[in-house]
Amino acid sequence: MAKSFITTLNKMARAADRAAKANARARDKAIRDAEKSRRVAERASVANERERKRRYAEDRMVEVECMNHALEKEVQCLEKLLVDSLARNCQMDFEALKVKPKVPAFTLGDLQKATPAPELRRFEPRKPNPLIGWIPAVRRNFEQRLDQSHQAFQEAIANHQAKEAERRDACERKLQEHKALEASIQAESDRKNAEIDQWKSGVEAGERESVEACFDWILGESDYPDGFPKEVRIAYVKESKQLVMEYELPKMDAVIPTAKGFTYVKVSDSVNEAARPEKHRRSLYASVVAQTALRCLREVFVADRWGLVDTLVLNGFVSTTDPGTGKPIRPCLVTVRATRDRFMDLNLAAVEPIAALQNLSASVSKSPAELAPVRPLLEFDMVDPRFIQEADVLSTLDQRPNLMDLSPGEFETLITNLFQRMGLESKLTQASRDGGVDCVAFDPRPIFGGKVVIQAKRYKNTVGVSAVRDLFGTMQNEGASKGILVTTSGYGKAAFEFANGKPMELLDGGNLLHLLKEHADIEAKIVMPDDWRDPI
Repeated sequence: MAKSFITTLNKMARAADRAAKANARARDKAIRDAEKSRRVAERASVANERERKRRYAEDRMVEVECMNHALEKEVQCLEKLLVDSLARNCQMDFEALKVKPKVPAFTLGDLQKATPAPELRRFEPRKPNPLIGWIPAVRRNFEQRLDQSHQAFQEAIANHQAKEAERRDACERKLQEHKALEASIQAESDRKNAEIDQWKSGVEAGERESVEACFDWILGESDYPDGFPKEVRIAYVKESKQLVMEYELPKMDAVIPTAKGFTYVKVSDSVNEAARPEKHRRSLYASVVAQTALRCLREVFVADRWGLVDTLVLNGFVSTTDPGTGKPIRPCLVTVRATRDRFMDLNLAAVEPIAALQNLSASVSKSPAELAPVRPLLEFDMVDPRFIQEADVLSTLDQRPNLMDLSPGEFETLITNLFQRMGLESKLTQASRDGGVDCVAFDPRPIFGGKVVIQAKRYKNTVGVSAVRDLFGTMQNEGASKGILVTTSGYGKAAFEFANGKPMELLDGGNLLHLLKEHADIEAKIVMPDDWRDPI
C-alpha cells in the first residue's frame, strides 16, 4: 500500500517535471520565434528605408533633370527668338476683333408651368345612398351642399383665372425685360463693332492715330518669353510713310538666366547650381537685343498689307538703374532705320542678328550688358504729332508763326540761327536755287566735329532722292564730314535708302518744329498756302 502510494507520487513528480520542461521548451521557442520575427521586421524596415531613400534620391534627380530641361528650353527660346516668330501671322484681322453678342437664353423658370384649372367633380359632394336618397331631408341636404360646392367651384375658377392672369403678366414682363437686355447687348456690340469698322477705315485711309493704334496692337500681341516688357510708343508720319517706334527692351537680369545647370548632391541632399559664364550671358543678351529689333521690324512690315510704311525707324531702350549712381536711366541700345524693300530682302531664317542689323547700317551698343548707349537716329519726340495739315482750318486761329509765310531771307536766317543755337559755327550761308537754304557750318567738337553742310527746303510734297544726292555731292565738293537736309514736308523711302550708311541726317517738318521748340523756344507751325508750288 505504501509502495503503491510512493510509486504514484513519483509518477506525478515525473509528469510535473516533463510538463515544466515542455513549458520551458515552449517558452524558449516563443522567445526564439519572437526574436526571429523582430529580426525579420528589422531587416524589412531597413530594406523599406533603403528603398524609400532610393526613391527619394531618384525623385530629386528627376526634379533636377526637369530643372535642367526647363533651363535649356529657356535658353533655346532666347537663342531662337527671331526664328520662332517667323511663322507668326502678323496680319491684322479686324473681323476677328469684332464682338459677337452673347445673350443669355430666355427662360421663364417656375412661371413657365401653368396651374391646372379647378375641376367641378372635386368640389361636388358624394351622392347619398339610393336607399335613403329619397328621404326629403336627405335630398334637401344634398342639394344644399351641391349648391355650396358650385359656389366654391366658381370662386376657385375666379381665383385661378386671376392667378393665371398674374402669371401671364409676369411672363410678358420677363419677355420684355429679356428683349430689352438683348437689344442692349446688341447695341453695345454694334457700337464696339462700329468702332472697329471706323478703326479699319482709319487705317486704310492712313489716319495717324488709327495707324499707330494698329501697329501698337500688332506688336502687343507678339508672344515673347517672360521678362519682356512689350511696351512701345509709335509715331506715324503719313507724308513720308515713315513709322517711328520707341521699343522697351528687357533688362539682362530679367531674361538671361544666371545658372548654367543644376546637379543633385545625394550626401547633403542639396541642389547645386553651376553659374553660367558671364561672357555667355553678355553674348546672349546682345543677341536678344538684336533679335528683338529685327522681330519688331518684320512684324510691322509683314502686317502692313496696306502699304502705309515705306520707312521704319526703331529705337530700342531699356529702363534700368545706373549701378554707379543708383538713379534711373534709359539708354538706347539699338537704333535702326530700314526701308521695306531692303528689309524684306533679308532671309531672316538664316541671318546672324547682329550682322543683319549692321547690314542695315544700324547703330548697336558695343556692350548692351554694360548699358553702353548709342545715339538714336531719330528722336521720338521729333516726330511731332501736331504737324498741321493743309486742310486744318483751326490752325489759322492760333498765334504761332507759320514757316511757309516767311520770306526766303527770313527762312534762311531762321535756319542759320537754329543750328547756331545747336552749337554749330556758321561760316557761310547763301540762298539756294530752289528757294531753300544752303549753309556751310562747322561743328567745333574735337574728334566728332568738322565741316557740316546744311540744306533746308520749304516743300509741300515729299522730297525726292535727287535732293539727297545733291546734298551728298555738295558734301564731297566741300570736303564736309556731315550733311543735314531739312524740309517742311517729308521724305520717300528712296531718299532714306540712299542716305542709309552715309554721314547724313534727313529731318522732316515734324523734326524741324521740334528743333525750333527745343533749341530756340519757338512754337511754330507749317501750313501750306493754297497757291503754294514747290520749286522745280
